[in-house]
Amino acid sequence: MRRKEKEIKSKTEIESIINSGQVCRVAFSLNDEPYIVPMYYGHRDNFLYFHSAKQGKKIDIIKKNNRVCFEIDINHHIINTGVPCNWKNSYSSVIGFGKAKLVENFSEKVKALNSIIDHYSPGTIYKFPKENVIKTEIIKIEIEEITGKKSSD
Repeated sequence: MRRKEKEIKSKTEIESIINSGQVCRVAFSLNDEPYIVPMYYGHRDNFLYFHSAKQGKKIDIIKKNNRVCFEIDINHHIINTGVPCNWKNSYSSVIGFGKAKLVENFSEKVKALNSIIDHYSPGTIYKFPKENVIKTEIIKIEIEEITGKKSSD
């Protein structure tokens, strides 16, 4: 990280950003072509969970290249200093790398879906109809590396 003074080293603060975020942007790549998707997510242990249709570009890419990068940011504000090209900003963010996997196990899919629900509605446990779980793809990203950054300029 170039700006070491902005680096977040606290695992607790990094977890707080993940738990406070609303959207996770996931970057996929195939044949040197990047593809980024904003997604709703859940987080448990060292994994991020996403729900998806069973078919589509991101699913096709994961099957060929499961390496991903992701980003979550919160509290972002632009500060107009009155001087063009010298505006400042305030934010907290995490960027991480990992491997995506498509979850096949029914009970693991339900736990992942509940993780996503819990992220947006804490304490809610939902009983998913079996046919909904079967037709839903779950993407599980194992977090291998993560860094945090904060600016309060």
